[in-house]
Amino acid sequence: MKSEAKRFFAAQAWVQGCWATDVLLHVAGDGSWLNVQPGATAAEQAGATRLQGPVLPGLVNAHSHAFQRAIAGLTERRGGGESDDFWSWRERMYSAANRITPAQLEAIASLLYAELLAGGYTQVCEFHYLHNAIDGAPYADPAEMALALVRAAQRTGIGLTLLPTLYMRSGFSASGLRVEQRRFSSTPDSVLRVAEEIRRLGDSRFNAGVAVHSLRAACPAALSELAAAAKHAGLPLHIHIAEQTQEVADCIAHTGQRPIEWLLDHVEVDARWSLVHATQSTPAELAALQKSGASIVLCPATEANLGDGVFDFPAYAVAGGQWSVGSDSQITRSWPEELRWLEYSQRLSLRQRNIAARVGDHESSAAALFEAALAGGQAASGQALGGIAPGNRADFVTLDLQAPALLGIPPEQLLDALVFSGPVAAFGEVFVAGRRVVAVGRFGGPQQDAALWPQLAGNFSRAMRALWADAGA
Repeated sequence: MKSEAKRFFAAQAWVQGCWATDVLLHVAGDGSWLNVQPGATAAEQAGATRLQGPVLPGLVNAHSHAFQRAIAGLTERRGGGESDDFWSWRERMYSAANRITPAQLEAIASLLYAELLAGGYTQVCEFHYLHNAIDGAPYADPAEMALALVRAAQRTGIGLTLLPTLYMRSGFSASGLRVEQRRFSSTPDSVLRVAEEIRRLGDSRFNAGVAVHSLRAACPAALSELAAAAKHAGLPLHIHIAEQTQEVADCIAHTGQRPIEWLLDHVEVDARWSLVHATQSTPAELAALQKSGASIVLCPATEANLGDGVFDFPAYAVAGGQWSVGSDSQITRSWPEELRWLEYSQRLSLRQRNIAARVGDHESSAAALFEAALAGGQAASGQALGGIAPGNRADFVTLDLQAPALLGIPPEQLLDALVFSGPVAAFGEVFVAGRRVVAVGRFGGPQQDAALWPQLAGNFSRAMRALWADAGA
């Protein structure tokens, strides 16, 4: 996307890991940062658009299943069985996966992506495995469902890293998929073709990688084939791994190794890899992951909601591991809440405070968390989104200083308050590639269509009624 170069002025902006003042921001015509100049004089500020609030870089949402926005809030009642865990939740998730049409997916993803923008995310990595029609038959265009997600991203203005996902079997010992998983059926070749179709769109905000649903969902030969092709094409590659204790036990029973241990021993894992969750991991595995160059994607709110357990954050941080955050099942849709959940889960487990600051050798827990998530998001997305610096894409958000959580807060502690004071994100405007896509609580595309949010809400509500009218939701 090409546009005119722009100049912005921010009285305060997060640059190179700390707050800078009187910052002149130059955006090139391709939507990247051309120059970042702290300490700009009044004469240098002349003619620049003055931003109404302190500026932070936009953050990458490194793991999203958009269709699961349709079940947020609808899985919180006890089922009829003796236990209620990830596996019983999965059955409810399947009920949405096996109902949703391309038009409904577009409506649900559009509202979700608008919410993610309002929550401070400017790029979303969509871990996409709803490939086929409701009856399991392939669509005439294998990218039918993927393109619904692209249209949702285009309509709202968020950046998109699409990750068509390999899903071939229901478990380690299975030869194929269960009936309720037939929409997920794919091969290395089919997911690579979808990724290539997205890459041909020619929009700098959009790119594609590939994913493997999990070790249990793909045979070793297919996993290796996809990994080799992704390496040849330079694509990001994501995989769910070691999320649940049962998953680890099944992997040991069938392979003799733990999931992360097996992956590192059998596949060439490098910096293009993002391992999602890794909740059930050992310090030795985390150290080996760091050495490989791979990253971990943490989804703290979802991991709490599903009862996954608590990630060993101190061990990974001490090893120097890279990580990012994602919204996953969409029960929360803002990055301050994900970072807060990450820190609080550690505090509850360790009965200490400011864990991220301590293990990250930083004064501020919020700053330590934000900086790490920023770097990890760039790796997960395959986009230049590492912060406000020349060459990176000009994604940024402004803070609303009139938001209750930020009232009266000293300027140097605004990030601390944003993460740890109150559940509501205090963002004012959101820019993607230098173009404003959210303005003070009003959602819109590049033209700031004030009517867009009511349209998105109406379409979402109709899709929800169609999905759940006869499902006892």
